[in-house]
Amino acid sequence: MLKAILLIFLSLNLFALEISIQGAKENHQAYSTLHLNDKDKFLCQEFKDDFGVVIKIVCAFPKSPSQKLQKLQNSFFEINTEVKKDTFFLVIKPFEKMKLYPIVFNLTKDETLFSSNIELSNHWMIVGYKDKIPFMEKHENSEGSINFPVTLSEDKLPYVGSLDIKGNPVHIKRVGDVTEYIKIKKLYKEKNYEPALELIEDVMKEYPNSLFRSELLFYKIRVYSKLQESDKVIEVATDYLKDYSSDENVAEVLSLLAKAYNKVGLNSDAEYFFDRLFSEHPDSVYAKWGYIYMAEVLESAGSISKAQVLYEKALKETDDVDVAVEAAFKLAKIHVGSSKVKEAAGYIQKVIAAKPEYFSQEMYQPSIDIMYEFLDNSDYISAAAIAKVIFEHIDKSYEEYEELSKNIGIWLSKSEKKKEALAALNKYIELFPDGTYIEDVQAAKDSLFFDVNDENATTRLTSYDKLMGDYKGDSIGNKAIYEKAKLLIEQGMFGEALSMEPKLLKLDPAEYSDIPKLIKDAAIGVMKQALKVKECNKVLVTSSKYKIELSAEWDDGIYECAMKGADFGLAKKMANRNLKSKDLEQRKKWLNRYIKVDFATGNYSNVIEASKELITLIEGDKNSAYTDVYRYLFDTYHRLEDSSKMIEAIANVVKVYKDDYLDIERYVAVMAVGSNKKDNNLVIEYGEKIMKIQQTSKTNVQSPFVEFTLYQAYTDKENYNGAYEAIKSLDKVKLNKNDRARQKYLLGSVLEKLWKDDEAKKAYQEAIDAEPASAWAKLAKSAKEI
Repeated sequence: MLKAILLIFLSLNLFALEISIQGAKENHQAYSTLHLNDKDKFLCQEFKDDFGVVIKIVCAFPKSPSQKLQKLQNSFFEINTEVKKDTFFLVIKPFEKMKLYPIVFNLTKDETLFSSNIELSNHWMIVGYKDKIPFMEKHENSEGSINFPVTLSEDKLPYVGSLDIKGNPVHIKRVGDVTEYIKIKKLYKEKNYEPALELIEDVMKEYPNSLFRSELLFYKIRVYSKLQESDKVIEVATDYLKDYSSDENVAEVLSLLAKAYNKVGLNSDAEYFFDRLFSEHPDSVYAKWGYIYMAEVLESAGSISKAQVLYEKALKETDDVDVAVEAAFKLAKIHVGSSKVKEAAGYIQKVIAAKPEYFSQEMYQPSIDIMYEFLDNSDYISAAAIAKVIFEHIDKSYEEYEELSKNIGIWLSKSEKKKEALAALNKYIELFPDGTYIEDVQAAKDSLFFDVNDENATTRLTSYDKLMGDYKGDSIGNKAIYEKAKLLIEQGMFGEALSMEPKLLKLDPAEYSDIPKLIKDAAIGVMKQALKVKECNKVLVTSSKYKIELSAEWDDGIYECAMKGADFGLAKKMANRNLKSKDLEQRKKWLNRYIKVDFATGNYSNVIEASKELITLIEGDKNSAYTDVYRYLFDTYHRLEDSSKMIEAIANVVKVYKDDYLDIERYVAVMAVGSNKKDNNLVIEYGEKIMKIQQTSKTNVQSPFVEFTLYQAYTDKENYNGAYEAIKSLDKVKLNKNDRARQKYLLGSVLEKLWKDDEAKKAYQEAIDAEPASAWAKLAKSAKEI
């Protein structure tokens, strides 16, 4: 607990704030205290719910720490931090119940005490409890009571301060050992064992009563074990177990101690500590390490079968990677030594998969030894695999660095893994172009020429280019052309492959009979890639030149490109082969596309027939994606000048699209039909729709045609108010002079019919003023004089 308090104190001592959490029991009930101390006074406040239960406590500080603080918690509290407007807040929430108290008095210094109720204090205490708060009783004081002070000068309370587990005082001011302890852990992790040991000695000398003494001893034991100083391990571990028998690291210490006793030949002592390890810590990972340490002793004594059983037991029971890797390596060594190469190879592959760096760490020399054992047993794959992981985890400072690189490729070239062999040989040539083994490596590589495909496609392509240049017109050069084209196609580089068409066509067709297929495959790849990025011109050119027909999955893209490039023949071909699809949705989609192609090419009879079929399929589906068929059908009738069918078709357009701006020209066409037929009702119906659309969209693209036509229809029906509204609306529309003169004349005419002579004369005058030389001005002048 003191260790936890110290760590919390250190992490929060960034602006002199100290936080300590302690736990204890009173009358078999657990409770916890949280102390907050700062050199400056600060505010803490309880927040309660409607039932008077404290739901959180917030403490505010005028400045923030220099680094972010982690969330703290135990079974009673959860402590979070917030920063708002340069104010730092601690927010404490309970898991059970809690109560806030200001600590105003120091019982070691203050002689007089009294009940205080303050908002600011240097020290606050929060008590977390379950049912009843320990050691304290709450008494309600009446408003008239007197708060008498209590003087304790005769009975001053003793003060000891924090104690460690031995009862010795803890001096919080010592923090140097924490920093050094962290350095020790870092040194050990980096395998700097000698500096770590030296620092441990220095820290223990400078801080003999360090809170981290158990950890320092623990790391001392680990370091001695790594340095194989077994006597030192025994000496330190014995003291450690005497003083810290319940420490969390006891299991590992027992395993290292037992191992050390075995190393010095004290097997009975080793057995005692192994027994303790297995009985007291059966589920610990170090019990599994214990199996390995025991097996090592048995193996060195010649009891191979017994050692194997323990290695297998460790491997079977552990879920720790390091234990599993160590056990698997030991088993591989036993099996390869017994010429059971297949079993040994299985274990080695497990080690490589789980922890490849294992071979280049403490096990470097044993790994080299077992590598050559595999080689002696003609297992080139396993030998090369070990060489490869060692090579990948060492640097050029190692004497074996170049030789390992060479061995990987040459050994693999003797196995069935020709691809990996070529890659490894190329790697050696890249790293050591003037290397000691360059001739051997080049010879091995030449033996693999054209037998394998290099994993590195870029390198292979470069090699083919070199061969094509060095052996131009030769069989090797021709083979390089052929293999390069195949590789480009395999790598999806279809454009580059197709660009090799002239060179490919020069090859002997008797020797390379599949050249036409290679070119076709490259062209298909080019077309597919172009379809994916919608390069439609490339799609159409490639399709036409190489007479390519792709599978149905590409029909969508081909159709879209064909329509975009006005290749309506290809587009219709795509549509035709999908019209009879058993999938109803596909059939609808392709019917719709078929209609668009025929509409574009003027095959209007086909458009009408297909439109009727599609309308039957989508009828009743308000959310259909193909409702534009109604528009295509109307537009077809419009082009055919079939006015009666136009009127029928426009009704469906209105039903589906309501009054959509996209249909405004279709409405104009219907108005023209109505005007030609002298059907004023039709003119008025669609004229009003156009007026409404223009008003909603704030456009006047169909003005003044719509207004003039509406005016005439209303006038013919003697609906002069309607005519007036239609022609009057043009006042807000910008017109040329002639149209303005016409509008004002017509306005005057309808005003005259409405018996508004004065307004009519004004309109006539405006017509004259708009364009005096126009026919409309002359008519206005005549009307005005009547």
